Amino acid sequence: MKAGIATLGCKVNQYESQVMMDMLCSHGFEQVSEGQQADVFIVNSCTVTATGDKKVRQTVRRARREHPGAVIILTGCMPQAFPQECEAIEEADIIIGNSNRSSLLDYIDSFLHTHQRIIDIKPHGRQYGSESSISGMNERTRAYIKIEDGCNRFCTYCIIPYARGRVRSRSVREIHEESQRIGKKYREVVLVGINLSAYGSDIGTDLLEAVKAAASAEGIERVRLGSLEPDLTPDELIEGLAKEPKFCPQFHLAIQSGCDATLKRMNRHYDTAQFRHICEKIRSTFDNPSITTDIMVGFAGETEEEFARSLAFAREIGFARAHVFAYSRRKGTRADTFPHQVDEHVKSLRSEAMIQATDDSAALFLASQVGKKVRILAEREIQPGVFEGYTENYTPAHIDGNVLGGQIIDAVVTEVGDGFVICRAI
Repeated sequence: MKAGIATLGCKVNQYESQVMMDMLCSHGFEQVSEGQQADVFIVNSCTVTATGDKKVRQTVRRARREHPGAVIILTGCMPQAFPQECEAIEEADIIIGNSNRSSLLDYIDSFLHTHQRIIDIKPHGRQYGSESSISGMNERTRAYIKIEDGCNRFCTYCIIPYARGRVRSRSVREIHEESQRIGKKYREVVLVGINLSAYGSDIGTDLLEAVKAAASAEGIERVRLGSLEPDLTPDELIEGLAKEPKFCPQFHLAIQSGCDATLKRMNRHYDTAQFRHICEKIRSTFDNPSITTDIMVGFAGETEEEFARSLAFAREIGFARAHVFAYSRRKGTRADTFPHQVDEHVKSLRSEAMIQATDDSAALFLASQVGKKVRILAEREIQPGVFEGYTENYTPAHIDGNVLGGQIIDAVVTEVGDGFVICRAI
């Protein structure tokens, strides 16, 4: 049988989609490419925003149109958080949540025998599940390794704790074992989780130990981290990471707002002074690190004065790159009921201003890289003899010279292109 998959959302979802596809392929399925007919088609959903839910529905319906005879499976965060809404998506034959994907083959077998629709959304357990591992990521030159699931934070705008449950960490041993398998094909791994910074808090270890476990695997030359929570990035962690030679000095710290009053309404667990300290610590500890972020504008109750503070703080920090987005009300969250919701037109204007500010700082960061010696993972040949990839601090780079795809190349940055640096292989 032939199987296809559509993945919406974060790096954790991408990892979990690979787990499901590996599971199917190990039992005789063949993965199909886009445009090919599938006998089984999986939609791995995201539910961070209401817009995301709409995209899930559209993806399921498109899958039914393009694969009319296939078994259509809807899984992921949306069924877990909103089971009744998903039950109404009639095009899906099997609907399961995040907690019971390990039984995917049984669900498919049952449906093929009975042709009875299956809806089975189980609650999350207290421990990291017995999810299968992966040996790689299709068509990628770096691999993700999921090391943590769940979140205990309950930010007022976020539905994810309801979709993912509480913090659950994978053992250090399992992280090392999967890294060993990954290292046979890949030079770089990215450790990811729903609340990555909370890794180990439930099993008596910490994120530094996870990084060491991945870095100790044969074949792995670089280890990155996904998004971190600012208040869970202490000086001791930063200093420990600096001692690991395979760790890549790129820190994605999701600030969300640069105004303390807004952060408090969001139920974020830090303020701008703490965030500033962390950035100063990173820059004083690492040679040429990058700090990237997510910034929300137009959160419920955000005044012009609060936005001005957030904008000024973003300029002060000088992010290497930022994902700027407007607040979107989410049913089931506390912020959805907050008064003084911001007008959509105002959100749009604030987005434009914040994007301009962070684009300016990104340009300054790229200019600061000229003349530096870097190591680039060559990922894709964009023209004969020219590859694109990323430096240690995740600066997009174009490199020419005697380069092999999938290899890490020593180079020097010679100039800045449009959103990337141009490098010459050493």
